[in-house]
Amino acid sequence: MSKELLEVAIKAALAAGEEIMRVYAEPFDVVQKGDNTPVTEADLAAERVIVKMLTEAFPDIPIVSEETAPEDGFKPPAARFWVVDPLDGTKEFVAKNGEFCVCIGLVEDGAPVMGVVHGPARRVTYAADGPDSAIRMVNAGAPERVSARVPPPAGIVVIHSRSHENSRRLAEYFEGKPVPILKRDICGSALKFGILAAGEADFYPRFGTTMEWDTAAGQAILEAAGGCVLDLDGKRLGYGKHDLKNAGFLAWGRKPAW
Repeated sequence: MSKELLEVAIKAALAAGEEIMRVYAEPFDVVQKGDNTPVTEADLAAERVIVKMLTEAFPDIPIVSEETAPEDGFKPPAARFWVVDPLDGTKEFVAKNGEFCVCIGLVEDGAPVMGVVHGPARRVTYAADGPDSAIRMVNAGAPERVSARVPPPAGIVVIHSRSHENSRRLAEYFEGKPVPILKRDICGSALKFGILAAGEADFYPRFGTTMEWDTAAGQAILEAAGGCVLDLDGKRLGYGKHDLKNAGFLAWGRKPAW
């Protein structure tokens, strides 16, 4: 069943990516939601495709998706449920910089166990369904295994979003730690989890609030590649919270021992 779940999730992400790129190629409207975040027809079209494909294949597994989740929170619908962000990085989509993706994660008993992160503009897909299963597909090519790297002695590569980087908090976190920051890269959306999983960067901090659909798929992939995603107290980031919110997180490739 695990293989079938992942295969369908990948197909759903790819199909959603086609819908996103269809909208991307033409002029489109941007609407501000109640929380002042943007939404476009691409978000809605991608969500329709994903929900339809997952529901038809696995009618007994509930779906929690960004565009349809209740604003006043929710009770976890089951011990196992899908958590979906049909277009993560809508701001990047609107800016037309290609740094957006589709996220489909599967949560079981409060933990992400499967994930697909598909970047349709970059033509890259990351996926995993358990330990040592992380893969990357580029330009619709054959899957290749990926693994998070041990940080090089010279220092770590930090990757962060354009609009959420916080230099002060980052400096405070690394104060007194023996591993210096060698370089800082920028990339929007959950693609950053895939970059860590592929061993192309070492650390992705987010000190502000995110939602569970922003992180579940990426966390499943990164953990399968040997990395970890911790809350700001150092515990594994968990799922099924009433308000669906993560109060910040620290995503590592292979975390240095200090």
